[in-house]
Amino acid sequence: MALQFTDKWVWDFWFARTDDEIHVFYLQASNQLEHETLRHWNVSIGHAKSKDLVNWELLPDALRPTPPHADRPLWDDKTTCTGSIIQDDGLWYLFYTGSSGGENGLVQRIGLATSRDLIHWEKYGNQPLIEIDPRWYELLDLSAWHDQAWRDPCVFRHPHTGRWHCFITARAKHGAPDGRGVIGHAVSDNLLHWEVLPPITQPGEFGDMEVPQWLAINGRYYVLFSTPERHHSQARLARPGVMPQGGTHYLVSDSPTEGFHYLTDAFLVGDEYARLYSGKLIQGLDHQWYYMAFNNLDENGNFIGTLRDPFPVEIEIDGRLTVKR
Repeated sequence: MALQFTDKWVWDFWFARTDDEIHVFYLQASNQLEHETLRHWNVSIGHAKSKDLVNWELLPDALRPTPPHADRPLWDDKTTCTGSIIQDDGLWYLFYTGSSGGENGLVQRIGLATSRDLIHWEKYGNQPLIEIDPRWYELLDLSAWHDQAWRDPCVFRHPHTGRWHCFITARAKHGAPDGRGVIGHAVSDNLLHWEVLPPITQPGEFGDMEVPQWLAINGRYYVLFSTPERHHSQARLARPGVMPQGGTHYLVSDSPTEGFHYLTDAFLVGDEYARLYSGKLIQGLDHQWYYMAFNNLDENGNFIGTLRDPFPVEIEIDGRLTVKR
């Protein structure tokens, strides 16, 4: 059965895998809130595991915002949101997005929690590890966008150099405001000290490129991301045949960290309602690639908030991905 609850919503998610199980970490919030948009400010990170991506065993929650300090705001006392997990030398690293109530949750930063067993998590220090660099990225400017985008870290190890890289939902500091969405970039030698680099993509297509996922498949490298139908730039919509749709899109490259480009304007999975969102690929224990997403909106615009069962994915000879629905 899909991962769903009677008393709470589930949305963005990410994976960690052991030899014989796949773990999913996901954002969750009570579905009794006055409006579904309030879930972003009432969020915690849940945890479950599975062998088949269909039947899930619930595990203790992983993280929640740090309790507010009496004297000063803390960087993650408003939210602990979307991230990714990597293992190194027996330790699991959970990189996550945080925001502060002192900034009304509008400024995003990236921090870390660690675990030996994927169950018991301890936040690393009381400061974020990766902060935005204004040389390349847009700071908070409410005349251009509704927040300071620096979230959804996707951390991976370069297959050739061994360095750690992080791809990030960000916005460039130049260009038309409706098309400044880019994939930000940072590098590290030890997972604790990070250098922010220019984005790996150019602005122009979307207002934001959310929940990026980096993948290596058959000698090619992919970056998946999601965006809603309302965040297409006017420049993109002016191209013949392009229609506004929300869902999951992707880029591909022959290099792990540069040269990413679109094979097609068509989304991997998308429609005018963004019914499926935050899509990711995962290779099951059966070695088949699958696409998973959360059930986002119905045709009436109502939020659903459940994790969808997986769809098989085919990888074409030219690198194109096809989700079999």
